[in-house]
Amino acid sequence: MTAMQLNAEILRNMSLIAEDESMMKQLARYLRKLVAKKEDPTLMTKEGFMAKLERGEEQYRQGKTQRMHPGEDLDTFLKRVG
Repeated sequence: MTAMQLNAEILRNMSLIAEDESMMKQLARYLRKLVAKKEDPTLMTKEGFMAKLERGEEQYRQGKTQRMHPGEDLDTFLKRVG
């Protein structure tokens, strides 16, 4: 089943219970639990964050940094530095 088909099925089933506040509350609680199970790839430990800062500071000391040119927007900067 494709994501589009699954989405349609979920919305169809939700429309059947949309008028029942109790069932909608149950659904909301379940969805919160389900979303909480999904790992966030952007999260890192405090140790990992501190290590990343240290690597950045070392690169700065070695002159291995890139600077934006005056008036340069972020998209242009990212394209330029790769």
